[in-house]
Amino acid sequence: MNITADSVKQLRERTGAGMMECKKALVETQGNLDAAAELMRKSGLAKADKKATRVAAEGTVVTERAGSSAVLVEVNCETDFVARSEEFLSFARGVARKALESQSTDVNALLAASGGPSTLEEQRRALIAKIGENISVRRFARVNSPGPLGAYVHGGRIASLVALKGGDESLAKELAMHVAAANPAYIDASGVPPAVLEKEREILAAQTKAEKKPPEIIAKMVEGRLRKYLAEITLVGQPFVKDEDVTVEKLLKNAGASVVQFVRYAVGDGIEKKHDDFVGEVMAQVKAQEKSKGDDGPSKH
Repeated sequence: MNITADSVKQLRERTGAGMMECKKALVETQGNLDAAAELMRKSGLAKADKKATRVAAEGTVVTERAGSSAVLVEVNCETDFVARSEEFLSFARGVARKALESQSTDVNALLAASGGPSTLEEQRRALIAKIGENISVRRFARVNSPGPLGAYVHGGRIASLVALKGGDESLAKELAMHVAAANPAYIDASGVPPAVLEKEREILAAQTKAEKKPPEIIAKMVEGRLRKYLAEITLVGQPFVKDEDVTVEKLLKNAGASVVQFVRYAVGDGIEKKHDDFVGEVMAQVKAQEKSKGDDGPSKH
């Protein structure tokens, strides 16, 4: 089976393993990236399971709030230059305002909503025609909090919302900053799907087989490592980014608070992007020209 260099590169980015190990795993799994990454973790070759979130688009993330409700919106474009332009940012802010005001539950319904004299979809098409780049409203999320509500935007590229029960606005804002930085997948262990737990337990069991210990010891090792894994992927299990000696769980307990909901967006997460290698293209052309001259033989004077 022909394994492409791009597939090997993607697997290296996900696992941190060497090129030959990645190629071998891809051959064994018929080129399936997810299966290859899992195989490498089971064999202990993968240094980390960096779930691939290839940034495939430029753009911005915007939050908008009114009282105990807030929205988080991602709007994409093709280049960083346009992403920083006031026209694009103004459109993104308008989308966020409309998302907060309307009762839309999906992007299509939101784009069909009136954004003044025209719909957001009409405004989007007009902006595309004006700047010459494709623009899309990718996603949005609405959070309604029973208590304090925190919002945080980092550089227009990462943003988060955190809803609390108990605590105060300052805590909610700090936890929004934490979510943006630490990127937890779930609030706590109760929110982790059973299938995710079983898959991780299976991987950990495979990793410990080579350690040649009694089955009861192996079982304890697997459960211990599973607890560590859960602490890494859950918000309450993570060390608080501003004081790593304190977990988020302890921080919440001290404040008499709990997290009801959180949302985190990073621009371009999970969208495939074509990377243009202009330097490589130029060098290839130069080499081709040099080869062509060499094939013609020495010039006569």
